[in-house]
Amino acid sequence: MKKTLLVLLSAALSFGAFAQTWNVEDILRADRNKLAGCEGPYRFDAPALTAAPKGYTPFYISHYGRHGSRYAWNPNTYTVIMTMLENASKAGSLTPRGQKLYEDYKEFVTIPQINAGDLSDLGYEQHRKIAQIMASSFPEVFAQGGEVFARSSTSQRAIVSMNAFTASLQKEAPKIEVTANARAVNMAIVNAASANRAIAKRYQGTTKAPETLDQFKARKIDYDGILDKIFSDRGFLEENGGRTQFISELFTLWAGYHNYSDSDFLEDIFTMDQKLAFWEIENYSCYLSHAGQRYTQISLLDDVIELANLAIQGKGHVADLRFGHDTVMNAFYALLNINGAGYEPDKVEDLKYWFQNYNTPMAATVQFVLYRSKKNPEILFKLLHNGAEVSLPQLSPVEGPYYRWSDFTAWADKLKAEHPLLPSAPASASSSSAMPSRRP
Repeated sequence: MKKTLLVLLSAALSFGAFAQTWNVEDILRADRNKLAGCEGPYRFDAPALTAAPKGYTPFYISHYGRHGSRYAWNPNTYTVIMTMLENASKAGSLTPRGQKLYEDYKEFVTIPQINAGDLSDLGYEQHRKIAQIMASSFPEVFAQGGEVFARSSTSQRAIVSMNAFTASLQKEAPKIEVTANARAVNMAIVNAASANRAIAKRYQGTTKAPETLDQFKARKIDYDGILDKIFSDRGFLEENGGRTQFISELFTLWAGYHNYSDSDFLEDIFTMDQKLAFWEIENYSCYLSHAGQRYTQISLLDDVIELANLAIQGKGHVADLRFGHDTVMNAFYALLNINGAGYEPDKVEDLKYWFQNYNTPMAATVQFVLYRSKKNPEILFKLLHNGAEVSLPQLSPVEGPYYRWSDFTAWADKLKAEHPLLPSAPASASSSSAMPSRRP
């Protein structure tokens, strides 16, 4: 794949040395929610923020947030498992543990199946709390009021997440005026690959892939070790659709059901080594299918820059909020090269040191916080990922996690020159009917 300024060689080398000094598996073993990858709930564990350079105060925030915790997005997660266990029980092909799993699952599945894809109560609470943290961390942004513009994808879970966030922010900062919508035109910004299939197709498969996902699965998954706990007759599986989909959906269920349930009926089905293997497979899958489409997020990058520049000129909002999905978050995470996540390793086993899908849990956020000074015309910014300050290796910081906005926009211009959007790409929402005119 053609190298861009997204990942400078020097940054790759320096991060390569850094990557070997920490053990991702130790981090995963210590945190079930991280093992769950993109299916894990949001973790409110960000460290304290670094003070701004002397004389600088925040004045604007640009935000993208994934919807909060939900039920499994695909009802197949529930129906495939139910059908297989039910048929196996009738055929007498379950072990005692498998039969108990079936009985427990029958009690569990009704409500999740009805609500497949919908935001859970936890998902609503996550966005309410994230908004509270934003208001308390950057009171200067909202102290004098001003307009906040919020947009979401047309998905129910994204819309309800946006409503939770904006209602909470309005309560914390009563002087602001919030405008929110979930129009189809927003999709060009908040879920560009979905809105423009031509762009998605153009960049699909451009990420370095040391091996196929199926090849990686074949040498990583201990299918038999898992299945022998549940089925007394493996031949039954082959006669009823095979083992691959059942195991995949079962792990998806394990990874995500703590978004809406306190149950623990699946915890002993997978060993820790099996969970680690599945996480690494899911991480590689996200890298190929999401981070591999990082350049589809140039329209989102354009929108961030355009609206921020309006705020710098005093013509925009005090905050611009966007709500969407993990496909966008993983791609944007790689596009921005957050903490080196844009690096493309030569071996699949090295990927986990650079790109970790647990950085895109439910309700994951990216926030650009812009700062200005009365004595210095240079606009500074820092980037928060899930509330934590992060680095952008392709840029030189001014101080700590603070960067020059002009350096960032110059980097973005070079990136876009190498990866231009197709002529058919929708215009940014800031120059379309989706963007309300600023009231005096």
